[in-house]
Amino acid sequence: MALVVFLRGVNVGGHRRFRPSLLATQLERYDVVNIGAAGTFVVRNAGSRSAFEAALRSALPFDTHVMICDARDLLCAHAEHPYDARPPRAGVVRFVSVRSKASRLQPSLPVQLPHAGRWLVRVLAVEGQFVFGEYRRHMKTIGYLGQLDKLVGGPVTTRNWNTIATIVALLAQPNSAPTLRASTLRTSRSERAPRGSTDRA
Repeated sequence: MALVVFLRGVNVGGHRRFRPSLLATQLERYDVVNIGAAGTFVVRNAGSRSAFEAALRSALPFDTHVMICDARDLLCAHAEHPYDARPPRAGVVRFVSVRSKASRLQPSLPVQLPHAGRWLVRVLAVEGQFVFGEYRRHMKTIGYLGQLDKLVGGPVTTRNWNTIATIVALLAQPNSAPTLRASTLRTSRSERAPRGSTDRA
C-alpha cells in the first residue's frame, strides 16, 4: 500500500529544521522518496499504516502535525480537480491543503478571503482530506491561508499544485528505478508557497 505524507510547518523561518532526505534514508525499508524541502514524502512500501506512522514519528526530531493519505485517494482527487485546463493567470497560484482526515464540516463553496473586495485566497472545492484553491502572490496572502484551519474544521498543510503533480507522476511509476529510493525529487522555485508561509513546495 502506497501512502503520501505531508508534514506541517517544517524548515520555515528557522523552526523545525531538518533534512528530509536524511529522514527518507532512515525510513528506507519503507521505500520512501522525499519531494522538495517542505516535508513531503511518497511511501511506496508502507505495509501497516500504523506501524509506519509510529516509525515516522520516532524518526522525526520534533513534534508536528503529520497528514497521511492513501495514494489512491490523492490520485482520485487529482483526477477530479476543479481547475480548468488553462494555466492560472499571472500572479495566481493553485494549491491543495491536506487535512489529517476527512471531515463532515464542509464550508459553503466557493469561499474567498477576504470576503469583500479583491480576493487573495479562494477555496474552490473540498474532497475528502483535500482542499483545492488558489491564492494571489501578495504579502497579505499568508494571513488568509492561515484561516483555512478554521474554515475547514481542523489543521491543514498546504502544497502547490505543481508539487501534487510531481507526486502523482511518481505514483504512476510504482516500479521505477531503484535510484529513486530514499532520494529527493526537487521542486522549482515557482512551485513554492508564498515567502514566509507555514508550508512550502
